[in-house]
Amino acid sequence: MSDVTANTTRERILVAAADLLADGGAEAVSTRAVAAAANVQAPTLYRLFGDKQGLLDAVTAHGFEQYLARKKSLGPTGDPVEDLRRGWDGHVEFGLTHPAFYVLMYGVPQPERRPATAAETDRLLRAVLERIAVAGRLRMPAEAAAGLIHAANTGVTLSLIATPSADRDPELSARTREIVLAAVTADAEPTGNASLATRALSLEATLTDQAHPLSTAETALLHEWLLRIAHR
Repeated sequence: MSDVTANTTRERILVAAADLLADGGAEAVSTRAVAAAANVQAPTLYRLFGDKQGLLDAVTAHGFEQYLARKKSLGPTGDPVEDLRRGWDGHVEFGLTHPAFYVLMYGVPQPERRPATAAETDRLLRAVLERIAVAGRLRMPAEAAAGLIHAANTGVTLSLIATPSADRDPELSARTREIVLAAVTADAEPTGNASLATRALSLEATLTDQAHPLSTAETALLHEWLLRIAHR
C-alpha cells in the first residue's frame, strides 16, 4: 500500500474512531466497531495501530491536534494576562464541546504515553506565562504557575463534564479562573511599585528570552539567584 493510501486509510479510521468515541465513550471504540465504521478489514487496523490501546493513543493524539489548532487560532493580544484568561475559557469550552475526547486526553492518567502535541500545549501555556513575567506581572516562577493553572483548569473542566448540564454552576469556571489568576498574576503597576520577587521573575524571564553577554555558567548562577529571590 502506498504512503498516500495508508495515510488516507489511517485518517478514515481515526475519524470513525473519533465519531464512535463522541457517541458512546471509550467503551464504544472496539476494534470491530471501528473497522466496520471505517469500512476496513481488522488486519488493516492492527497493522496501522497495533492493538486497541494503540488506536486509543492515536485518537488521543488526534484530540490534542484539534485542541492545539483551536488554541493557535486565537493568536496573542497585547495583554498576556488576557491571553491567559482566553486560554482558560477555550480549554473549558473544548472539554464541554468534546467531553469524550477530553476525558480520554485528561481524565485517563498515562503520562508515559502523552503525545507530542500534548507537550506543545504545555509549551504554549509556558510561553504566555513568560510574557507575563517579562511584563513584571507574574507572582511565581512560570513552571509553578503552569502547574497550578493546569491542575485547576483541568479539574474544573472534568468536574463540569461529570455534572449533568442542567445542574452545572454556570459561574464555576469563571470564579475559579479569577481566583487562580489573582494568585498567579499581579495588576499592571508602575515599575517602581513592583515587588522584589516580581522584578526578579521579570529579569529571569528576560534572560531566557533575550541575548545577553553573560556566559552559560554566569547565566545559570544568575537564574538560581533570581529564583531564590522569587521564592523568598
